Amino acid sequence: MEKTLKPIEYGEAVLLWDEEEKKTYLFILQKNASFCSHRGKISHDEIAGKLEGSLIFSSTKAPFRVFRPLVWDQMMKVERKTQIVYPKDAGWLALALDLKPGMKVIEIGTGSGAFTILLAQLVGKEGKVYTFDRRKDFLENALKNIKRAGLLDRVVASQLEAREDFPVKNVDAVFLDLPEPWIAVKPAWEALLPGRPLASILPTCQQLQQMVKSLKENKFGVIKVIELLERKILVREKEGVRPFERMVGFTGYLISARKLI
Repeated sequence: MEKTLKPIEYGEAVLLWDEEEKKTYLFILQKNASFCSHRGKISHDEIAGKLEGSLIFSSTKAPFRVFRPLVWDQMMKVERKTQIVYPKDAGWLALALDLKPGMKVIEIGTGSGAFTILLAQLVGKEGKVYTFDRRKDFLENALKNIKRAGLLDRVVASQLEAREDFPVKNVDAVFLDLPEPWIAVKPAWEALLPGRPLASILPTCQQLQQMVKSLKENKFGVIKVIELLERKILVREKEGVRPFERMVGFTGYLISARKLI
């Protein structure tokens, strides 16, 4: 069956790509509103009804392309009050957590909600993400970011201290993004179904050592620890192909484990 092409509508998130400067801009499409930058002005009404990939020109004749944002874009363009999980790490973590539609997932350390957005997309409409943070202002900001991504109906957010018992049980996965994630390992074990995974990200070796120790002491096994690096490649017709001068180096140690019984 051929899929019907759906034009972009008011109320949707829109990603504008500046073809010349290679920059992107994310916003919600609204009636009688305008996008403004140093490259000129574009009426939201001119974008409404366009198909993804359409070419549009600003008031200064600068060319832009119109898209719906990918989850990558939604994660990277959150309003930040904290550090976020970057896409290069998020992919490995999502696989380590074995995320599927319909699952129940706990996240401790909502932060700005970037990784929450990915979790919510992967568990699907039938799944649920229970995300907790100790700070009310972080949660309020994260919920705004999640709402802009159109995933708020899949997320339950509330305040919680990491040492406390998790209010949700029999979940399929737990993600910990905390300065001291080991204090949440025992509550995580109690909340997880047998054999299900836990994952975390840590910035220092000392934290990593403490986390592995806690996992072993609290009946977790199959422990894996990795570090990922990301380097862009320049592909040019005349100058040839070579790596970009700068790269996304260390962002954290990634760790996963599974509940033992």
